[in-house]
Amino acid sequence: MRDVVGELPILVTFRTKNEGGVLELGEDEYLDLVATVVTNRLGDAVDIELFHDEERVKDLVKQAHNYNVVVIMSNHDFEKVPAKDVIEFRLKKMADLGADVPKLACMPHSADDVLTLLSATNDAHKALANPIITMAMADLGKVSRIAGQVFGSCLSFGAVGKTSAPGQLSIEDLRNAENYLELH
Repeated sequence: MRDVVGELPILVTFRTKNEGGVLELGEDEYLDLVATVVTNRLGDAVDIELFHDEERVKDLVKQAHNYNVVVIMSNHDFEKVPAKDVIEFRLKKMADLGADVPKLACMPHSADDVLTLLSATNDAHKALANPIITMAMADLGKVSRIAGQVFGSCLSFGAVGKTSAPGQLSIEDLRNAENYLELH
């Protein structure tokens, strides 16, 4: 893969079915897979989902750091936008578990839901030393992907080719929007 992407950083992600992925893996299978990614240094960064055995997650984070692999810890809620205090709690929990970059994505059903996410992002950004990533999904959430930086989200994901999440923008559209807003 390094031959294809050159010096671009590689983020390795395996998304479980509960978090929007396609394969259903048991707890041990998932955690062992992530450990294999880390110990073989298959990427510069690894995504570790929050809601797994806490002690094993902490051990994986330590292991990743020993291999100089950046940890993005994530939570995806495809049903709803959690309450503001829940969003902030989850982001803080990820930081407390040693994540370099906590990440939370959720599914809005109204403009108020998007505002809840952006408000929680703003407060978490002020409270945590870590950079954070947040986004609302689907068409309604696109504004959070474009303007999330204003509220403290450190990056957004743009698709090259087929999108991998509801509401994800193409890299071209994301760049155009950021250039328009002068957010770079």
